[in-house]
Amino acid sequence: MQSGPDACCRIRVQIESTNMVMDVLKRIGFCLLLLSWVLTLWGCDGPLTQNDLEGLISRGELVLITRNNAACYYIGPHGPAGFEYELARDFADYLGVSLRVKVIEDEAGMIAALKDGQGDVIAAGFPFGRQSARLLELGPGYLDVEQQVVGHRAGPEIKSEKELEDYTLWMTGSSARIEILKSMRENYPGIRWQILTAYNTEDLLQMVYNRALPLTLVDSNILSMNRYYYPELKILLTLGTPQSLNWATDPRNRHLSQSMHTWFAKEETRKKIRGLVDHYYSHLESFDYVDLARYRRRIKVRLPKYRQYFEAAAKKYKLDWRLVAAMAYQESHWNPKAKSYTGVRGIMMLTRETAASLGIENRLDVKASIFAGTRYLARLRRQVGSDVLEPDRTLMALAAYNIGFGHLEDARLLAKRLGKADDTWHGVRSVLPLLQQKKYYSTLEYRYARGSEAMIYVDRIRTYYKMLQPVLDELAPDLAKEVAHRVYPGL
Repeated sequence: MQSGPDACCRIRVQIESTNMVMDVLKRIGFCLLLLSWVLTLWGCDGPLTQNDLEGLISRGELVLITRNNAACYYIGPHGPAGFEYELARDFADYLGVSLRVKVIEDEAGMIAALKDGQGDVIAAGFPFGRQSARLLELGPGYLDVEQQVVGHRAGPEIKSEKELEDYTLWMTGSSARIEILKSMRENYPGIRWQILTAYNTEDLLQMVYNRALPLTLVDSNILSMNRYYYPELKILLTLGTPQSLNWATDPRNRHLSQSMHTWFAKEETRKKIRGLVDHYYSHLESFDYVDLARYRRRIKVRLPKYRQYFEAAAKKYKLDWRLVAAMAYQESHWNPKAKSYTGVRGIMMLTRETAASLGIENRLDVKASIFAGTRYLARLRRQVGSDVLEPDRTLMALAAYNIGFGHLEDARLLAKRLGKADDTWHGVRSVLPLLQQKKYYSTLEYRYARGSEAMIYVDRIRTYYKMLQPVLDELAPDLAKEVAHRVYPGL
């Protein structure tokens, strides 16, 4: 065995070399551990994007995955509309990009498209179940919906969840809906359902209305948008508890997700959502089956007598004839001899003073009354001014038809004082009832007014307007694609 200084030196070198190797291995191990931790944190179910938001902005567009229905997205006479579309358009503006829509009707297809990079955000107006939510990054809740069992008024009378065991629930695929039904099976094992993949929710509602299906289970927001078209539909049961609507992004796109959360937290976004809820849902809150069923009958029986006058007058004054017809129904139920206790008369319920200012001598003359009322509405719309965008401008004109232009101006002034948007119908509508309170009307030029009546007046016209075209389509399917002149989208 060799000893001495040379041997000690070699041992020291070997030890130092070993320590260096161990140090390198430790560093490599640490790096691998760090990389593993990062991949775990960011998700390893697909490629990692260094900055997904920068990529989105560089390509210049946000791709929205949604459904084609009244609550989400549809093409109106003047372009795209819908609650989710309008909200997504504002988000795209916030990001500084354009918005492109990709329509996919089923939840599984949407998630697959999102994961495959075919879209950036799912905003489809339905709640996600727990299983789906685990695959997604959900944004803040912005609207609550319920799952409602819907049938025909002449169909099964179901009063308890147990009675559902005697029927099949026909529905579209929804993870949240299926989770509720599976949990109900613990107490009611006979509950069963059938998913119809070839149809959307609105199709199923129409099938129940036509008695082709006995029952369907739908989201309450979609039902609200369609119930007025089919007044014979009836809510039989509400299942589970309210569920939140959320947008969804791919968890790997953490920068986009972060921006989504930041944007939803902004006061301007909350204000936008309140306005959209008011625009799309507020006038749907009261439902009178008898009134709407009567309205459907009168569209078929009374309207044909006067339709030519509504069309001619609306064309002359550049309004939608269906809006004028809906307003006339609210005024007189299309009764040319109508008269109120205040003295207004005729199919458009004109005051003596208004009729005189429009050159009308006989308010019971149907054609003259319709032309005069339409002309007056067009005048009020001009008075509101082009600084107010549609459809708010026309909605304010309708309120002025009922309450008077001076009171409308008072309401706009009051809205401005209270920090509300005086150039939006949402802002003005919210203060109309205050015109009945002395605390407020005593400070205004035109004093007291029945503001609540004007608010309800506009709400009902919007409901009648939305119902009118689908009924006309039933009467003349070959004319269903006819496009009438409109001055604004999505009233």
